[in-house]
Amino acid sequence: MEYAVIMAGGRGERFWPLSRQARPKQLLPIISEKTMLEETIDRILPLVPLERVVVVTDRELREAILTRVPSLGPEHIIAEPYGKNTCLAVGLAAVELLARDPEAVMIVLSSDHLVKPAEQLLEILREGVRIAREGEYLVTIGINPTRPETGYGYIEIGSQFAAERGILSYQVAAFKEKPDRPTAQMYYQDRQHLWNSGMFIWSAKSILRSIGNCQPRLRASLDEYAGRRGGAERVPALENLYREADSVSIDVAILESAENVVVIKGDLKWDDVGSWLALQRIRKTGIDGNVRIGDVLTIDSFETTAVNDGEGIVVCFGVSDLVVVKTDNIVMVAHKSQMPQLKKLLGKLNDDERLQQYL
Repeated sequence: MEYAVIMAGGRGERFWPLSRQARPKQLLPIISEKTMLEETIDRILPLVPLERVVVVTDRELREAILTRVPSLGPEHIIAEPYGKNTCLAVGLAAVELLARDPEAVMIVLSSDHLVKPAEQLLEILREGVRIAREGEYLVTIGINPTRPETGYGYIEIGSQFAAERGILSYQVAAFKEKPDRPTAQMYYQDRQHLWNSGMFIWSAKSILRSIGNCQPRLRASLDEYAGRRGGAERVPALENLYREADSVSIDVAILESAENVVVIKGDLKWDDVGSWLALQRIRKTGIDGNVRIGDVLTIDSFETTAVNDGEGIVVCFGVSDLVVVKTDNIVMVAHKSQMPQLKKLLGKLNDDERLQQYL
């Protein structure tokens, strides 16, 4: 059967101060009135029933997720001791699902992406499941670029693999890291490169076999955990697994070197909603280019994102190209050009014991 595996770890630091340690990005209503995790679950439910949805997250976020997403119960959560990137998270989910269902097919999704239209995504996922069941294929979804984006990884397509119901899939020629601007422009124009969406489909057996081929030490550790997960040794076995494993992405650890990778071309509106700057792409703006969320007034202001998550009002008067966020006991005013440096700001807060309460 098909299972949805939703990656919901991480802190979403680039959405500070709205995103905090106890309330990360995936638990915020950024693209609608629902949390981003709820949006992801709703998107997949026509294909995968709720009882076959699992969420992989940090142990520290488990209770927050159960509180803010009431449709989920403890049986839906796979809790990591701490984040160690996506390769280990995928491997752990594969071990857990294989114990439930030897024929499990995993649809791996991120909890904090925008994907539209949902109906087209479901058709693409169905095609991915078909390919994954047909052979030992690792399927990823690539997005047709709509701009020369330097913040995303890319997939170079090779020869055509299949064409079913108007959905095209290709052998993967190469995975490319985030490019500089001239390279991104070339990728955008040559139509041979797709954005790497971070959405995957494969059987639990296939991905574990590929981990064994590409990361044999990790596979041995996962096998050791699988042999101990059913009893009182589960917790120490999980701790040992995470202590010994490297922190590496599934793309770098497996997909870049595996030979059985297929990419489906997705004609979708997709955004990884990576920072405050993404809101101009996904939220409606007026002729002034402003994004207003909450009780906000803008006068003679342009290209400014203003968010009010509390009481009172936020007024932007005669300014441009700013991000203004008011929430709880924090107000942030920053120029858009500084958004890539937000982690530097958070590092400064972390270095000052008095200011750590605001993280």
